[in-house]
Amino acid sequence: MNARRIVQVVAFGLAAVVAGGASSGALAEREHHRPAVLSSTQNLEAEGFERILRQRRNGTFSKAGWNHYGPGYFELDEQTGILSSSGGMGLFWYAIEEFGDFVLDLEFKTEVESANSGVFVRLPGVPSSDDYIYHAWEVQIYDAGDSIHQTGAVYDAEASTRMASKGAGEWNRMRITFVGDHITVEINGEKVVDWDAQPRGKVEDFAARGYIGLQNHDRDTRTMFRNIFVKSLD
Repeated sequence: MNARRIVQVVAFGLAAVVAGGASSGALAEREHHRPAVLSSTQNLEAEGFERILRQRRNGTFSKAGWNHYGPGYFELDEQTGILSSSGGMGLFWYAIEEFGDFVLDLEFKTEVESANSGVFVRLPGVPSSDDYIYHAWEVQIYDAGDSIHQTGAVYDAEASTRMASKGAGEWNRMRITFVGDHITVEINGEKVVDWDAQPRGKVEDFAARGYIGLQNHDRDTRTMFRNIFVKSLD
């Protein structure tokens, strides 16, 4: 083999090595930036959680099984599975099943710090008036609030120990565990409520079983939800 041919072969080999390294690096970069929610939701399903904002066989999402009470509505992006609140004050509730002891795991994001919303648990029966707010617990979403009215608190009853929300424009993970009368709330992996529930504040009494609901509260701000999973412990 002449010297020129040797140089060509060596150059080709080096180019292949460099290309391979770049390809591996690009793949690693893509893996690094893959949304963490993918592995998170896969883990939830493996742990026995059920997705209650369901996906069709083609991967799009559906509001089937959910109903809405009151003013306003929730808009669903069927491609991403993101629910966005509009107007209020209303309630979007999962009507297929009531839950007693359960773990609810979801993600939420507020448009601005002053956006107000919440997650209702153990709604006692089909909502037919605003009376449900006196007979069910609401876990608050309101970064501008404090004490019993800030994000993570059991609204008007038990304060969250700290503000664990990442702030407006960021996705947060909320986990609510309700067993018997005991309720715990975690925001982004930090436990902010650990409480033996008892009638307090606006809540006059609460049921042993009930529905789960999302609140659309504000006329002019939005709160978004996605990846809503529940695991029954009954």
